[in-house]
Amino acid sequence: MQFTSEQRLDDGVLEREFTLGDIPGILWTPGSASAPAPLILLGHPGGLHKMYPRLAARARHSAAEGFAAATIELPGSGDRPRSATAEQARADLRRALEAGEPVDDEIVDRLVLPLVEKAVPEWQTTLDALLSQPEIGGPVGYSGGVIAIGTRLAVVEPRISAAVLFAGSFVPRAMLEEARQVTIPLHVLLQWDDKGNDRQQALDLFDAFGSKEKTLHANLGGHTGVPQFAGDAAAQFFTRHLS
Repeated sequence: MQFTSEQRLDDGVLEREFTLGDIPGILWTPGSASAPAPLILLGHPGGLHKMYPRLAARARHSAAEGFAAATIELPGSGDRPRSATAEQARADLRRALEAGEPVDDEIVDRLVLPLVEKAVPEWQTTLDALLSQPEIGGPVGYSGGVIAIGTRLAVVEPRISAAVLFAGSFVPRAMLEEARQVTIPLHVLLQWDDKGNDRQQALDLFDAFGSKEKTLHANLGGHTGVPQFAGDAAAQFFTRHLS
């Protein structure tokens, strides 16, 4: 892991950009931590620069609760090389949505499954590097989307103790079987009127999760309309499970 820039934000949070091989990322750590901080991995739909304001706000909120936070760019997003297959699947998805047609499972599989296969090992490699930093310790949480990536990480990565999953992306039906293997505590956020999300798929996925502790926090509104109290509830969830 190579840090490429560093700045102290006005609330004392230290923000550092880094690269890990060809993977860019950002690490935020609390300004007044006296011991290694628990870590929250911030998932997002891709486009690190575009997503930065929302990611930084989430990270600073986490830092106020005593957590470090980190994110990385997804494969095929931002300045990373594009996949012709993924670009075609994304175009097919956009065409179906604009036409008001049902989204075929085959399109979702072509778009999401290869992304999960590439992104999850990259998150695990990043987690190795982050936990080697003296200011970061366990436990570890995952927060955000793509929900299929969060689901796979919850299955294969034993260092993740709890997850807040954002139900805002399409879910391959194959992920339902993986969801049954998830056992960590879950807090799932669902925007009821999210036009870019299949609500029934999100409900089916939540039903499939094998966790004994799982909460569905559904609110009216579109994709970016998550109310403040829903975010506060997610923060309280991590406080219970990671502190």
